[in-house]
Amino acid sequence: MIYSHEVETMCQVHQGVNHGAAPIPEEAKWVQAKEIKDISGLTHGIGWCAPQQGTCKLTLNVKDGVIQEALVETIGCSGMTHSAAMASEILPGRTILEALNTDLVCDAINTAMRELFLQIVYGRTQSAFSEDGLPIGAGLEDLGKGLRSQIGTMYGTLKKGPRYLEMTDGYVTGIALNEEDEIIGYKFISFGKMMDFIKAGDDVNTAYEKAQGQYGRVDDAVKIIDPRKE
Repeated sequence: MIYSHEVETMCQVHQGVNHGAAPIPEEAKWVQAKEIKDISGLTHGIGWCAPQQGTCKLTLNVKDGVIQEALVETIGCSGMTHSAAMASEILPGRTILEALNTDLVCDAINTAMRELFLQIVYGRTQSAFSEDGLPIGAGLEDLGKGLRSQIGTMYGTLKKGPRYLEMTDGYVTGIALNEEDEIIGYKFISFGKMMDFIKAGDDVNTAYEKAQGQYGRVDDAVKIIDPRKE
């Protein structure tokens, strides 16, 4: 190690108070994190690319500094889905420091990793006060029984008003309107349920009918419009 002449000529002053790192909450324990292996927790983070045409929600479950589980969800850019596929292979097994300095293919995923790193090393995780943290597999719980991302897609114009295209419930097939052409409900189909019915042996038409649902005062509607055509 090289010291400058100015430092070399200084007199020695011993360091006084040194309490070490401030403890952070990790899985119902207070931890003085000094090394990567001291870090554990499950949390989420959001990232975006430079042109802001797409975003990523990243969920990591870290145990003893190593990523054990990763959920990568992207929206907005077609190429991001392929990047997410690669990132889901890259992340598990790496330490959070390795992951921070690894090219995760898409800028939005890299940015999400940066935001997660900050949360995790500062003790601001979802599992900070959960004894022993959350089990591996907890990330999937965000997706619900259909194992699909929670997506909302809406479109509106001043001239023609709003169009509901997709809700958490599912793909919107009809918008229910009252006498004043105001939205009072919607009909939808749950693709996750539909695929489950097909895998269980139902034909496509039967599965389609069984996977349909509605929300609001659909039965009181004066008319129901197709949001993609009308």
